[in-house]
Amino acid sequence: MEHRTSAELKGFAAVIRPEKLSRKELLERWALALERRKGARLRTLRETEYKPVKEQLALREENSPLTVAFEDPVLRSAGLTSDRFGEVARFFGLSHWQLHDVVCNCHFGDTVAAEVVATRVRRLSGRTNSFTRFAYGYAIAAALLAGTVLLNH
Repeated sequence: MEHRTSAELKGFAAVIRPEKLSRKELLERWALALERRKGARLRTLRETEYKPVKEQLALREENSPLTVAFEDPVLRSAGLTSDRFGEVARFFGLSHWQLHDVVCNCHFGDTVAAEVVATRVRRLSGRTNSFTRFAYGYAIAAALLAGTVLLNH
């Protein structure tokens, strides 16, 4: 494979530079990349919540949800520089706990289905389907009702 700079490619091909994508668009792109791996089992990261900050930022695992993001050419061209925990958190604007919820082994075991991670990533972007919103609303209402019943007895 021959490597060329974008200046050298001007005569051969159009160089596509993505426009500035919003956080929501970046997360949606990650979710779509995960969905394209339907049926795949991805490796989780071990105990992200227990690592000292310096170790946590450097965490990575081959074939993880973070690797899927890093392998996406649009996300890389938008500025994602590695598949390390700290870099992915920075790039997507996620807190430690938000990313922990997506990739930590304490939620899934050693591997997780790509589609499951896609759902969690979409939840971070604020996009969920109406059934999911209905199910959350139903669960909250049931919990409130149960609490009211317990208080009255």
